Amino acid sequence: MLMPTPIAANASSDREYLSLNDAATHVLEECRTVVPGMQALFGFQLIAVFSPSFSEQLSPSERILHLAALLLVAIAIALVMAPAALHRQSEPMSVSRGFIATSSRLLMASMILLALGICLDVYLISRVILGTSTIAVVIAVLLLGVFLVFWRFIPQKARRGWDAPDRIE
Repeated sequence: MLMPTPIAANASSDREYLSLNDAATHVLEECRTVVPGMQALFGFQLIAVFSPSFSEQLSPSERILHLAALLLVAIAIALVMAPAALHRQSEPMSVSRGFIATSSRLLMASMILLALGICLDVYLISRVILGTSTIAVVIAVLLLGVFLVFWRFIPQKARRGWDAPDRIE
């Protein structure tokens, strides 16, 4: 019989437990959900290089930044698809806690690289549209802040149990 896996580290009475199989299904589904958006972004990044304005409006260093963004998204795609390959090749008929932990780490690493790649591209687009690097940097940094809030800080707060009952005294 499989041992239940807690949804959160500090499980309380209002939390449910998942079997290892259900937890694996969830992490693989989360990965599958992210892939199409990453692939679409990657496609647009590739198309941009073949546009005449790419070399006209971007300096050589900015074109290298675009290459860096492209590579970050490509690596993010590889990381987010890795859990499926890992599961298929190492644990096709079973699931372990190690698989779930590794898959979760791969997914989170892919999200970091995706956020950085998007922010680099937003910087470049902002620079072209606004004609100034200063405001473009501010926009890219603010966007990185948005990613941090929604992908890191809010999930940490939820993990710690923001839904703890209010004290009534």
